Amino acid sequence: MITSQHEGLNKIVTLDLGHTRDMLVSLFDLPIPQSGEARLASPDLSEVDPGVCRADGAILYGKAEEKFGVIVETQRRPDDDKLYAWLEYIANFRVREKCPACLVVICPNARVARWAEQAIETGHPGLTLTPLVIHEGNTPVITDAAEAVDNIGLAVISTITKSESPQFHAIVDAVERALNAIDRDIAWRYARYINLSLEGDAQREWDRRMAMKTYPYQGEYAEGLLATGRAEGRAEGEAEGEVRGEAKSVLKLLEGRGVPVSEEARERVMGCQDPSVLDAWLLRAIQVESADELFGLRGEQA
Repeated sequence: MITSQHEGLNKIVTLDLGHTRDMLVSLFDLPIPQSGEARLASPDLSEVDPGVCRADGAILYGKAEEKFGVIVETQRRPDDDKLYAWLEYIANFRVREKCPACLVVICPNARVARWAEQAIETGHPGLTLTPLVIHEGNTPVITDAAEAVDNIGLAVISTITKSESPQFHAIVDAVERALNAIDRDIAWRYARYINLSLEGDAQREWDRRMAMKTYPYQGEYAEGLLATGRAEGRAEGEAEGEVRGEAKSVLKLLEGRGVPVSEEARERVMGCQDPSVLDAWLLRAIQVESADELFGLRGEQA
């Protein structure tokens, strides 16, 4: 099952391929070309049944004579089947694109990172795969906004890998300010994917900062959350009427932010027939830390 964190990390890496290149060169000193195009390649890495051999992401850098591929995986728990599949990913990518390729695995959890870093022996002498793993231990603590701007991809990933660090608030402060210095459309999307990738108290702190709308991109972040929640909720509620679709939008937005929704709260939202109340709840759903806060701020009665 693809979780919000899994989806968020994948989108962070594929949002801006130039920023991702800078991050990978900084962490692993990879020979990724600085010039030429960069594009997303198909993550389906099987000629027979694409669904059986599918990476989370694949990036192709450089011109024809100097192409370099990066296969990206997000791993939240050990899966020994991947120790066989990852070799296939690289081999098939090389055959298809006719270029060198590497495997990068993002592990938010230290225990999973240790598992993913193990050398994978193929049985053939001299042919061993050791995945390149991005984790808490090898991502830097970036607390200076100017430094974060210079390598925004790495700074964004560090907010996820360092989410339990004592310096998390300083890291987030730097990233929050750095995002204001880059393209606004890229900034609010990074902000959204950080939200998806964080969990618990770290996610709530990020949402609290975004809700303050200190910087212009944070307004677009909030609008993006609303648009996503409305689109998903209305798509599900379309056949059941506009009011029900609005109610589902409220729940979708809360779920997308990782806010727990009790059965009682779910029933109350779905039972509301007043569009103005639902609209107020939808706006609050951007920043509340619990579903119950939807109902207690001004005492609306559904």
